[in-house]
Amino acid sequence: MLKNTMKKFLTKINTNLLLSVTATALLALSSQANASLITLSTAYSAAGVQTNANAYKSVVSAAIASPTKGYGTQTLSNLNNISNHGLFGSNSNIVFDFEINFNVKAIEAGNWAFRAGVDFGKGGAVFVDGNALGYKTNDMWWGGSYSNPSQFFNYTTSLSAGNHTLSIYGLEGCCDGGTQAQFHGAKSTAFKTFSSADGINPIPEPATIGLLGLGFLGIASIRRKA
Repeated sequence: MLKNTMKKFLTKINTNLLLSVTATALLALSSQANASLITLSTAYSAAGVQTNANAYKSVVSAAIASPTKGYGTQTLSNLNNISNHGLFGSNSNIVFDFEINFNVKAIEAGNWAFRAGVDFGKGGAVFVDGNALGYKTNDMWWGGSYSNPSQFFNYTTSLSAGNHTLSIYGLEGCCDGGTQAQFHGAKSTAFKTFSSADGINPIPEPATIGLLGLGFLGIASIRRKA
């Protein structure tokens, strides 16, 4: 009798603990702001103008992967007026890799538009989910205006429901200015700047997903034993 009572008592404690863990994970998901996840990595490179989009991606990725060339990596709260010299100090021979991760809901699937004003003196390229949208080889200097198409990237692509990644690669020789990247979804025509409050469906952090799964598995296990 005493043994069975203790088993029931311990089972109740474990269940309550796992319920608390699961509730915490659910709260983290529900309170998470609707926002894209923006990361910038930069490095040193004196590479010149490239011949195609994949060449830009390759030279940028190689420089960033080098243990001796990196300027830095930073998560951005707002992709507006971002410069290497403003974040990491250096103002010459820079490669840029902007990675923007976001989620498209089923109701928002369709044609999405992206534009990016940059200061890439040696050009750059734009990819979505590893596929090139296009590239430019001219001296690009956005300067805060979208009036000259040669000075910014502007592409449209069809996106299905699910997770996606927008990648912007660029090369700058000297004196980098600000970069901005914007989007509008299939249900809108007004561009909005990528930021920590841009309203895009969030991608939950892996740790939160793991915590939630652990809670559900633990509760199921306790129920089976009971």
